[in-house]
Amino acid sequence: MLPFAYRVFQTIVQEHTFYRAAQTLNVTPSAISHSVNQLEKELGFPLFIRNRSGVELTTDGQSVLPLIQAIINAEDRLQQAAANIHGLNAGSVRIGAFSSVCINWLPPIIRQFRQDYPQIAINVEQAGFGKIAADVKTGRLDLGLSALPVAEKLTVLPLVRDEIYCITSSDFVPANRTTVTAADLVDQNFILQRGDYDKDTKAALDHYQIRPNALRFSIDDQSILAMVEAGMGMGILPELALERVTGNVNVYPFDKQFYRTICLVVNAEQAKAPSTAKLLRAITDYVEATYPDKVLTHSAGK
Repeated sequence: MLPFAYRVFQTIVQEHTFYRAAQTLNVTPSAISHSVNQLEKELGFPLFIRNRSGVELTTDGQSVLPLIQAIINAEDRLQQAAANIHGLNAGSVRIGAFSSVCINWLPPIIRQFRQDYPQIAINVEQAGFGKIAADVKTGRLDLGLSALPVAEKLTVLPLVRDEIYCITSSDFVPANRTTVTAADLVDQNFILQRGDYDKDTKAALDHYQIRPNALRFSIDDQSILAMVEAGMGMGILPELALERVTGNVNVYPFDKQFYRTICLVVNAEQAKAPSTAKLLRAITDYVEATYPDKVLTHSAGK
């Protein structure tokens, strides 16, 4: 069986304080401290540094994190396999996704998944593309929904191409009345999320030679639309991000099409877990049914 100290270590990393880790594990803070002390004694080096905001990993702690996480994940897979042998369909899945997927895809996927597999718990974490891939690689997440390209060495399944649009105030009309061209963007400011200023969004802005000093940053997609509506600049958002945000704005394609490719990222070892495999299949089935003309990957196992 898995040493309790490994669970303590994992929970402290997630919760950032000994006190919150104790609450999560339903033990006393002194039990957490004792467990950490014992693990540090066995390993021969300190794992955590205390600071004003809580604790953070030492350099040596960061080195052993993926190893301990791999042991925990292997134990979880064993327990899931045993549950499936007994016909319980039990387990848990940790999934990471960026904001528009959390808003538009995950609610119907999780709702149906819980109906099909009520004993499998799903934990969702919202994050940026890079962090999702990094956490899947270390095993902190079982799978993630991100966008190409993915720097980490993971199993990557492209899902759909998501076109990028220009968002303007309601009184703006491009010169050709249909698409936004370079001439329409002269002396214009753009509003976007700071985390989106990379990959395909940056490629679009660079194509039209939008200067960095013409960029303003907002916190989320809805606030971008509010700022565009107020005449503070133009926005740039993918199609999926526009599905559930509202505002008195116009949406135009660029005269050159730009896309981001939404993808699934999964650690090959974690993909072996029965619960992860089931959710992986549920996601690809949903994408195929919802975007039959855009899907890039057939369902896992077909």
